[in-house]
Amino acid sequence: MRPCFHPRLVNDHFGDPTLFIPFLYEKRALMFDLGDVCPLSSRDILKLTHIFVTHTHVDHFIGFDHVLRILLGREKSLHLFGPPGFLQNVEGKLAGYTWNLVENYSNEFSLNVTEINVDSMVRKVYRCRNRFEATGTEYKALFQRKLLEESSFSVHAVHLDHKIPCLGLSLKEHFHVNVLKDRLKGLNLPVGPWLKKFKDAIYNKENEETLFKVVWNEGSQKYKKEFLLGELKKKIVRITPGQKIVYITDIRYTPENVERVIDFARDADSLFIEASFLDAEQKTAYEKYHLTARQAGSLARQAGVKQFKLFHFSPRYTHNPELLYQEAEAAFSNP
Repeated sequence: MRPCFHPRLVNDHFGDPTLFIPFLYEKRALMFDLGDVCPLSSRDILKLTHIFVTHTHVDHFIGFDHVLRILLGREKSLHLFGPPGFLQNVEGKLAGYTWNLVENYSNEFSLNVTEINVDSMVRKVYRCRNRFEATGTEYKALFQRKLLEESSFSVHAVHLDHKIPCLGLSLKEHFHVNVLKDRLKGLNLPVGPWLKKFKDAIYNKENEETLFKVVWNEGSQKYKKEFLLGELKKKIVRITPGQKIVYITDIRYTPENVERVIDFARDADSLFIEASFLDAEQKTAYEKYHLTARQAGSLARQAGVKQFKLFHFSPRYTHNPELLYQEAEAAFSNP
């Protein structure tokens, strides 16, 4: 069964941390962190609807300008989430440019920016045609780990310590709707846009006695078939547990961080976790508020994740990056 989300690191092990998460069969993507995004195509960047930033050190936030430049003049809203101080950071970026001509744009591009404090979330909206000055009133809500909730998935965060607050992030699919291609063929139904509407109806738990219309085109000919939603679901769908993707970077190995990461990443299908140093340089890692490869592997094992991928290597390992993976794998396999 093909997963709905196909996360991939934008840069190599030594590049800026950024995780691009496209949706299967949709022109949509999420992103964790906003480092150098130049390797992404403009087409990929235009798919982005939500970006979640762990913290605003330059290697995690420098891509903001590149994304902003590509989206200017588009009819689009981009949602940004970040740690305490994030609203000020975004406003500082926007204040660095002159916006005297943007009122001439025919399309409306806006930034919806949410700051994640320890116990609250604060959101402001910045509209391009308003010269990116905050519009309306601030929206405030309690922070209870959940940042985004949609019918098929949710995004959560936890505050970790990097000498500043740094967000751990997770994407959790509520359950996975597997469409069985051979069953489709048996009903003479094609793969097409109707499948997204069908899946949305299942995720939204619509009445299974509802009449569902399958509509598609073949050349100039239009076809339509009707089914009861519940009957079609039984015929062509298998429901399985959803994916859980977790992203952890830039933390010191402390009892508090360890406890939070293990709880947050519990049973993840994929854990993306930094491993900046070998364990022989544990003291350096601690002083710089980063993990060693052994610590990363140990956290993955204790959280019971199915697989993990390392990133954010120190440049000192350019000629032997495999040592970091070997150390992490050993810690993951052997308590």
